[in-house]
Amino acid sequence: MPSQPPAQPRRVDDIDWSTWRPVDLATLLFVREGGRVLLIEKKRGLGEGLVNAPGGRLEPGETPREAALREVEEELRVRPREAVWAGRHRFQFCDGYSMDVHVYQSRGAHGLAEETAEAVPLWVDEDAIPYARMWSDDPLWIPLLLRGVRFDGRYVFDGAQMLDHQVEALPPDAADLDLGVRRPARPEEIAP
Repeated sequence: MPSQPPAQPRRVDDIDWSTWRPVDLATLLFVREGGRVLLIEKKRGLGEGLVNAPGGRLEPGETPREAALREVEEELRVRPREAVWAGRHRFQFCDGYSMDVHVYQSRGAHGLAEETAEAVPLWVDEDAIPYARMWSDDPLWIPLLLRGVRFDGRYVFDGAQMLDHQVEALPPDAADLDLGVRRPARPEEIAP
């Protein structure tokens, strides 16, 4: 029988990831064009005030790819040209909250990014990403994304403080880890 994680895991190795189930499925999508990347300053919700890529939680019956495209449109009023799978994150917070986040990228988007109630658009040079204004895990994996290296990350956070992490580069021939995933109607149906 797999060991159960402590009530408040402090390290990645405290968690049996084979039986781990997230509270939420979510996405991020990096729109890249001409050596720049479209980021957002979050105006509300988890990460409010921080800079990140647009994204959010899946709706029932939605795949991560569908959610990534929808979230960019809702947050910035642009339509990414595509959503190419780039990596996966599994976040466990000490308070019990957890998220499984699929990361995508797109070569450009249709339309001009606009500020919405959720986000302020920020086009930044890829060599000047404002890591000091972002989640502490971002410098660990965004450079991989920018180099075209797919990744799989696991993290433990206490609030906004990262306590531990493991990020591995995936082999170039590894399959996308989001194929066929849909957000179920009940959280207990979420697969690892």
